[in-house]
Amino acid sequence: MPLRDDDGPIEDRWTRVSLGEALVEFSILEFSGVDERGEEIETRKPSALGFHVANDVDVHTVVPWFERVALISVDFPSFADGRGFSLGRKFRAMGFRGRLRATGPVIADQYAYLRACGFDEVEPPERVSNRQPEAHWKAAAKAITAGYQRGYPGPSNILEARRAARDIRR
Repeated sequence: MPLRDDDGPIEDRWTRVSLGEALVEFSILEFSGVDERGEEIETRKPSALGFHVANDVDVHTVVPWFERVALISVDFPSFADGRGFSLGRKFRAMGFRGRLRATGPVIADQYAYLRACGFDEVEPPERVSNRQPEAHWKAAAKAITAGYQRGYPGPSNILEARRAARDIRR
């Protein structure tokens, strides 16, 4: 799958490792199988460990691992399934500071919303990526300059901008 961020396609140094496979330099493990890895991951440097989580995972089960992983990949099984957006937002609100990756058939039109929820990068399947030219992703990255919701990273929200404009006129 191609990996991209605001600047376009990027190299993916991470490898998804299945249960039973040996860990590699930068390993992404299925969170559901972490307990079965035991000591193998306890001795791992946090900068070399990542998790892939289902979009229905209980956030509180992942929080204790925040300091032990550098990347969390959130599963998006369908572009129409928005649970991953909420999950990413919750991870950021609960203190995760590492790389947050959206993995699955997300489309360019959703990219700005993913960024607003705290995602750093997206990994769409090849079939989805091939249908969306680079220009669509670049435009999507700049499509939203302000939102209505408060508390998201990035530019201020529309309500705060209106309030500031009223205060200036007074």
